[in-house]
Amino acid sequence: MTEGDTVVAPAVARMDRRALAAVSTTVVLWASAFVAIRGAGEHFGPGALALGRLLAGSVALLVLLAVRGEGLPPRAAWPGIAASGVLWFGAYMVALNWGEQQVDAGTAAMVVNVGPVLIALIGGKVLGEGYPPRLLAGMAVSFAGAVVVGLSMSGGGGSSVLGIALCLLAAVTYAGGVVAQKPALRYASPLQVTTFGCLVGTAACLPFSVQLVDQVGRAPLSATLGVVYLGLFPTALAFTTWAYALARTTAGRMGATTYAVPALVVLMAWAVLGEVPALLTLAGGALCLAGVAVSRRR
Repeated sequence: MTEGDTVVAPAVARMDRRALAAVSTTVVLWASAFVAIRGAGEHFGPGALALGRLLAGSVALLVLLAVRGEGLPPRAAWPGIAASGVLWFGAYMVALNWGEQQVDAGTAAMVVNVGPVLIALIGGKVLGEGYPPRLLAGMAVSFAGAVVVGLSMSGGGGSSVLGIALCLLAAVTYAGGVVAQKPALRYASPLQVTTFGCLVGTAACLPFSVQLVDQVGRAPLSATLGVVYLGLFPTALAFTTWAYALARTTAGRMGATTYAVPALVVLMAWAVLGEVPALLTLAGGALCLAGVAVSRRR
């Protein structure tokens, strides 16, 4: 069995039932995050929302780490932890929060989920997963989809185009974080990698501390609880279950598991927020996801 040009052991390439359950948990919780960000983002700035989410997640993860008796990760795991912490827990969350202040949750999810193509692209070089022709074809299709989404937003003003650009930036940092995290899981447990990655992201977002304190004092309780929810579930729990599954398969294959996120987000946003993307936006999003499917097709 091969992944790109690299031979992958069947036990690693195929996820077992526990890993499948873990990634399913991640997909549902990450989908809910897009909706929760839209709600909380009305009262918190992008940086403050990211910091509040990371603080709540860090506390929960540190408690769990202490209960399980796991200490510091080995030195060899730290480069990957630090890189994923800055890129995924820090930059990704700020970019996504900002992007979702410009576009609806469903559109953001569709654009961000070109990330699996980027994971495969970066992983092909960094992790030796290869560059099969289908990857290049998938990238072209996803890029066309992003262009269509951007065109569908152009009638709503420059802020919507900015939102698409920010969501694409979130996709890039998400991909970089996943690829950086994969090698760290060779040396440290999923809980260690997630906990200390979250702490690194928290440290990177500390410049937003004053803004967070000010906005917590003025925000309604429901918005503050939304930030806490984002920290406890889509961050502390979902990132841990993701790392657990990632340790048991390839980065490219894990990225492909997020296919279902945009569909879930559109349904959740419609039910909770009353948001439904325009038809042209949905068509562009479908192209983005089709590109991901092409790139990961065996």
